[in-house]
Amino acid sequence: MNANGKPKPPSKRGVGLFGLVGLVVSSCIGSGVFASAGQLANVAAPGPALASFAFVIVGFLLVTLSLSNLALKRPRDGGVVLYAKAGFGPFHGFISGWGYWLSCWLGNVGFAVMIAQVLGSVWPEAFATESGGINALAVVIVSIVIWFLVYLVIRGVESAAFLNAVVMVVKIASIVLFVCFCIATFDIALFADDFWGTLSRNVVIAAAHGGEGLGDFVTQFAACFLILMWLYCGIEGASSMISRAERRADVGEATVLGVVLLSVMYVLAAILPYGVMEYSELVSAPSPAAITIFEYMAPGWGGAFVSVAIVVSILGSWLSFTMIPAETSSVMAGAGILPAKWDEKNAHGAPQFALVVVGLATTAFFVLAVLSADAYTFAISMTTVSSVLTWGYASAYQVKVAAEEHEAGQMAIGVCALAFLVTCMILNGWQFLLLAFLAYIPGFFVYARARRDVGEEMSRAEKIGAAVIMLFGLLSIPLTAIGYIPVF
Repeated sequence: MNANGKPKPPSKRGVGLFGLVGLVVSSCIGSGVFASAGQLANVAAPGPALASFAFVIVGFLLVTLSLSNLALKRPRDGGVVLYAKAGFGPFHGFISGWGYWLSCWLGNVGFAVMIAQVLGSVWPEAFATESGGINALAVVIVSIVIWFLVYLVIRGVESAAFLNAVVMVVKIASIVLFVCFCIATFDIALFADDFWGTLSRNVVIAAAHGGEGLGDFVTQFAACFLILMWLYCGIEGASSMISRAERRADVGEATVLGVVLLSVMYVLAAILPYGVMEYSELVSAPSPAAITIFEYMAPGWGGAFVSVAIVVSILGSWLSFTMIPAETSSVMAGAGILPAKWDEKNAHGAPQFALVVVGLATTAFFVLAVLSADAYTFAISMTTVSSVLTWGYASAYQVKVAAEEHEAGQMAIGVCALAFLVTCMILNGWQFLLLAFLAYIPGFFVYARARRDVGEEMSRAEKIGAAVIMLFGLLSIPLTAIGYIPVF
């Protein structure tokens, strides 16, 4: 009872540690785990792949600790989308926010490609080319799905919590079952054979792809980066949990535990298959490789099981992920770094203009991905390098905040997180970063309009920065044409 003799309203409890860990996992785990075994096998032997996993896991722990600290120390700075604006000004805010916006809908391109590949795997006579690629009918069907989901969100339909829970159970249950079968059929001799990829595995790769094979340890180690970083795309969503936490101090611990749990699942699902199938069969498995691997372990039903799990997982997540880029552009419009039109709501409360732009961009890049030599790798590589821009700015802001508050430990975390991201881009990813810069060219015109809308013009320094990024983007065109950037 309160002072007036009326019953007190029930206290609103936040999310506890266990629930926070679940939110970290659910915001990150996606379709990439089903393709990772085949992708890694084509670029690395087990030893370098495990070493790369260890490097990436530590790197993402540092990134997520930076994001958690910023969410705790700077809760009013707009979250990961606007950390760059808060720390370095509107132009940097646009660079970071536009990169995040790109990564959101480019991730949906990855969903679209995988759905098309699953269709081709289940019904090759209808949805695959003679060489096993994605045919025109699959492109049309998946494009219809893209626009159907856009239409649903425009009409005000958003994914329900129940649907998200079901999808999460399907994802984790299918991964756990896949891992259990891998453990049951694991052959240590097969796994240990040419563990570092200097002998027999090189011969297999040379025969499958031509060239000199896997290369030395550093080459294999670096070649895994973009594949593994894609698995952690979405980890920035953990920083938004601070407002839902029962105890704000739990967020950092939950983030670490969540990344550890994710990493255990990822490592087991991606590395154990080296000891399940002959290397030549693993390398030649069409994407997503989990279908071929599970069918090998459980003939007659394994491939169908994984195919259904992939479709349910993707379609269940795709609806909410269609809304995320529109929400991102709304946040940017509210901050004055995109025109106000990007935040206009229709009668259903949905940002219709932003959603139509997302639908057009997703469809266009889906078609471009299908025309590339490896559609899925192209889609996830573009998504990852776009995300790196946002993660990098957040890490730099972590350094700035820590310096202002004289926190040496937090500064070290930010510096190491930034060094991790820069290292990954230098060793494997800068080519796709140049391609991503192409998508900034129309963006700068949009940014210039946004600044005029708030009564400002782009400064001379901003124009120079935009010109440099545009030149790097244009440079990607001849580099792609001559095959230096491996797209077609």
